[in-house]
Amino acid sequence: MASFPPRVNEKLIARSRTVGELLAPTSPFDKKCGRENWTVAFAPDGSYFAWSQGHRIVKLVPWSQCLNNFLLHGTKNVANSISTRLPRQNSDSGQKNKPCEHIIDCGDIVWSLAFGSSVPEKQSRCVNIEWHRFKFGQDQLLLATGLNNGRIKIWDVYTGKLLLNLMDHTEVVRDLTFAPDGSLILVSASRDKTLRVWDLKDDGNMMKVLRGHQNWVYGCAFSPDSSILCSVGASKAVVAAILV
Repeated sequence: MASFPPRVNEKLIARSRTVGELLAPTSPFDKKCGRENWTVAFAPDGSYFAWSQGHRIVKLVPWSQCLNNFLLHGTKNVANSISTRLPRQNSDSGQKNKPCEHIIDCGDIVWSLAFGSSVPEKQSRCVNIEWHRFKFGQDQLLLATGLNNGRIKIWDVYTGKLLLNLMDHTEVVRDLTFAPDGSLILVSASRDKTLRVWDLKDDGNMMKVLRGHQNWVYGCAFSPDSSILCSVGASKAVVAAILV
């Protein structure tokens, strides 16, 4: 039986175009960034775009500002400075949470990123919620970073403060995903052949370890109702788990 190549819709290709390009620093003397970029992520509300700049650095860019720069100045936006500092915090909440460009030094190679934000009515599954160190408000935006050493660091996006350091994985954390229901349930996929489920409203305590994979786990995703988690790895199967 003869085989034919798939048909290509030339009209769709004609409509696709590059909006802009962000460039990482290229200095050979700076070992914190400047090589391959492993991962990118958008904040759920579209306020921020995050990308890993090769090694330890994650750059956070206000997306509306970035897009405006693309449209005003052409297709290339050279973001090659890693010296941007966080602004001095103001007592006014609106000013404090205003998106601004800055960097986070994660301390190790960054393989995965995920933004998370809280919904107030979604409580922690922990009974002793009043004992928690962290009270996540509706206006708080978190960034989870999966690292080469197996750690997951949770950051406050607006302040750059490190909130949690999760350390149970034994290999590279290849992917991260937050439950879309605003519960701040985080799932991590690792080369240690496991997925781990964390409750950030319970101070990042690990709820479950999922061991359905026989090889490295590369990626994971929640169903829209946050009840099912699907994952893929170095095999031909998709593994699904019910989390409710």
